[in-house]
Amino acid sequence: MIDQINAILPQTQCRQCGFQGCRPYAEAIASGTADINQCPPGGDEGIIALAYLLNVDPKPLNPQFGLHKPKSVAFIIEKDCIGCVKCIAACPVDAILGAAKFMHTVIASECTGCELCIAPCPVDCIIMKPLPVSIDKEPSVIQAQKNTKAQLAKRRYEVRCLRKENESIEKAERAKQKRAELVKIQLESKAM
Repeated sequence: MIDQINAILPQTQCRQCGFQGCRPYAEAIASGTADINQCPPGGDEGIIALAYLLNVDPKPLNPQFGLHKPKSVAFIIEKDCIGCVKCIAACPVDAILGAAKFMHTVIASECTGCELCIAPCPVDCIIMKPLPVSIDKEPSVIQAQKNTKAQLAKRRYEVRCLRKENESIEKAERAKQKRAELVKIQLESKAM
């Protein structure tokens, strides 16, 4: 059930729902600790899909969690970017490229529009730009493209989480080795 709920969610990983990402929100819905109307990016369409899946009545989006907005992507005003890397650390899908002290840029095709990069930016050089609305495509084509993009974002998020977990394990291992070396040096100095 959690996987089915998670598949309906937009995979923006924006945390507006009050959880640390789409999967934790899906887990909370499945356990009954969260309501189906807490996802602004999913909007009414997402609420209706969740209601149908869970066999409950749809309800309006809870404004406590935000308002549904048109899909947008982050854009970095490059001349103002100081290369602090705070936006890179905040991006849940690794859609921002750059290096310390160098200008950063957003890979627009990978950006989920979560807006998590905006707050940490100390120079306010990140803005959100609305995506163009496709009016010439069939609704089924638009939905298929949405689903494909959501699945790609989900994979990027999962890969990032795995990388962060591995980095944490490696850091802990390096710290453990340093402590062991320090203990060894201390024991050697006492033996002399």
